[in-house]
Amino acid sequence: MNYYIQQSIHINLIKIGGISNSSVMQIGSAGIIKPSSHLYNTGGYTEPAPEAETDTVLSPEVAATPSVPLTAPAS
Repeated sequence: MNYYIQQSIHINLIKIGGISNSSVMQIGSAGIIKPSSHLYNTGGYTEPAPEAETDTVLSPEVAATPSVPLTAPAS
């Protein structure tokens, strides 16, 4: 038997403490969450990527600065 559920969900504030690989955050109803993983070669590449350059050294000031601007947590 199939159930079809129509929902209207309004979220004013959501706080996520942490999320990692293979995490699932569900809002609403779902009978079964089927895991799926897909790997596509959309660029048509035929050989491995070149090795990453590792000789770049950052100064301690630059290394301590986040790459993404962070805001103070809301109280």
